[in-house]
Amino acid sequence: MKLGIVGLPNVGKSTLFNALTNAGAESANYPFCTISPNVGVVTVPDRRLDALAQMHHPDKVTPAVIEFVDIAGLVRGASRGEGLGNQFLSHIRMTDAIIHVVRCFDDENIVHVEGKTDPLRDIDIINIELVMADMDMVARRIDKARKMSKGDKRYLHEAELFEALHKHLDGGGLARTFPCSEDDRALIGTSELLSLKPVIYAANMDEASFRQGYETNPYYKSVKDLADAEGSLALPVCAKLEADIAELPAEERVLFLEELGIEESGLDRLIRASYSLLGLMSFLTAGKPEVRAWTIPKGTRAPQAAGKIHSDIERGFIRAEVVSFDELMDCGSMAAAKEKGLIRSEGKEYVMQDGDIVLFRFNV
Repeated sequence: MKLGIVGLPNVGKSTLFNALTNAGAESANYPFCTISPNVGVVTVPDRRLDALAQMHHPDKVTPAVIEFVDIAGLVRGASRGEGLGNQFLSHIRMTDAIIHVVRCFDDENIVHVEGKTDPLRDIDIINIELVMADMDMVARRIDKARKMSKGDKRYLHEAELFEALHKHLDGGGLARTFPCSEDDRALIGTSELLSLKPVIYAANMDEASFRQGYETNPYYKSVKDLADAEGSLALPVCAKLEADIAELPAEERVLFLEELGIEESGLDRLIRASYSLLGLMSFLTAGKPEVRAWTIPKGTRAPQAAGKIHSDIERGFIRAEVVSFDELMDCGSMAAAKEKGLIRSEGKEYVMQDGDIVLFRFNV
């Protein structure tokens, strides 16, 4: 999973990126400090891996990973190339989802590229640039479909669909808010539109209001209302606080979070929100060579999950031997789970569940 971190300059993008990944991206109080995208890979926290490792004593433990891409700050006119915008927009196109960092605090010592704090205006600036770039792509798609329809009438519907989408975008709408059927949405999804990507609005607030309770921050409330209206997610964060947490040794982080009255770090909350937004989950494989988490979309059937490990396993799939994590922990061992008949034999139509521990049987 690749998540692109975007926003206006000086809203805390690189500070948050550094805190999430400890990658040391350059961060400063002026626009375009970040030009080339910084990339950081982080592991997905999963207590189930630790429990399985204690049970199997494997040679290797491999968690799932997420790749964060810190994309330089966008400005007005990015879709026309302002502020190296075209280059930045191409970086967004390569991501699975967008983390849109929005400034939700006032600080006269930190320059705001638009003069003052206004999260809804800031979001609108970014969205307009994404939509403008999308309109160009949709226009090209319409032209292509019209040409193809002269020889194949099936392309007439595609042309009409993208014409309706173009009108929606021209009216200020986002591709992800365009009302259409599931089949049409799948067709639109082949066009790699920027404003179609799922979004988490990371409401970056100052430490004082974050400690007091983000519900009292009026900037956050406006972002939350907007996210709810368009089916996105709003996640309150304090990039400065996350940076402080990231500098602590692992054992001290837990104590620091407890002192703050916070159950999870911003990274853990962001990962959980990303999985939810993208409809993802993890199944697990466990044995002496390796304990590993595999990320798949919810609704994936057993053979396709097997293909995540290796295409040969999917091609030669026979069955999946499955036990849930909770049932295995209750039994204490695979042998005990087998004695109790809890290890199920599932076929090609089995839909994988989060936390399934699986051994795939195959023959090629």
